[in-house]
Amino acid sequence: MKKEDVPQDNSRSYGGHKKIIYATTSSGKYEKTNSSGWEAEEFVTLMAVNELETQARAAYKHLQNGETSPLEYHMYNSRMDLLGLSQATGLFQWQIKRHFNLINFTNISPKTISLYTQALGITKMELQTTPTRGSSDE
Repeated sequence: MKKEDVPQDNSRSYGGHKKIIYATTSSGKYEKTNSSGWEAEEFVTLMAVNELETQARAAYKHLQNGETSPLEYHMYNSRMDLLGLSQATGLFQWQIKRHFNLINFTNISPKTISLYTQALGITKMELQTTPTRGSSDE
């Protein structure tokens, strides 16, 4: 993409920030330039965020029904999926899925708890408790 063609659509998903992308100059060399986003990227980003919020609501309902551990809810609420949490913790996806089971979750080692809290940016207490959600979230 040419530098002068870099979209500047002021994407809401950027939160007023810009990101650096590479574009070609008139001489054909790559150069860093700022973009405030573009409409197509914003649309896809908002779709992904909405999907993760839907999954967080579903996980919260499963948590209330005793069908899953708080880990699954916190994963989606932190805008992660199974692959992302696996990559952030270094755990295999099957290990994380096992921890969605309440019995397995209560037996997680302190080291693994630490991996989860660091990856999710929450405390041990938050990870191990059922959060309170507003009525508009349910």
